[in-house]
Amino acid sequence: MSHGFELEQAAAPAVPDGTALAVLSGWFDGFNRLLLKLSMLAILATSLVLTYSVATRYFFKSPTDWQDEASVFMLVGMTFFCTAWVQSQRGHIGIEALASVLPRRVNVVRLFVVDLLSTAFCAFFAWKAWALCHEAWVDGQTTSSTFAPPLWIPYSMMAAGMTILTLQLLLQVLMHFTGKGKTA
Repeated sequence: MSHGFELEQAAAPAVPDGTALAVLSGWFDGFNRLLLKLSMLAILATSLVLTYSVATRYFFKSPTDWQDEASVFMLVGMTFFCTAWVQSQRGHIGIEALASVLPRRVNVVRLFVVDLLSTAFCAFFAWKAWALCHEAWVDGQTTSSTFAPPLWIPYSMMAAGMTILTLQLLLQVLMHFTGKGKTA
């Protein structure tokens, strides 16, 4: 059973045998790590923005109207940009009770089917998120606050994050064919 404590010692995903797939996997791993570091900075920035908001409201009796949306936008980006890295570590929620009682070959098939279905779902989600982003861009949609930032910003981060997750899942599906996707 996994509780996430071992994520610090998690090994990098298995590198596939195929040359092109190995290069793609290495590039994608580096890209995911970059997004992970940027997301860490976004969490730090979010905490600083919220601390600033509380301090100015308390000490100077001066409320700010931009901090909530700026914080939410950063958290949306951080959440969606980290999903592919978490998936590369097989860190998303899973039911491990099945894995422990099923034979190894059945588990390999189960992982392949789950990866395939997850890829299809995430591809659909990404497609709809891009459509939502395009609609917000074309219509000039903004939030209803006085700050009124454009909604295409969080929608684009959501769509990009889901696209990256879809590509990560597709990479894992392809790894099943090289024999490296069997571990997890």
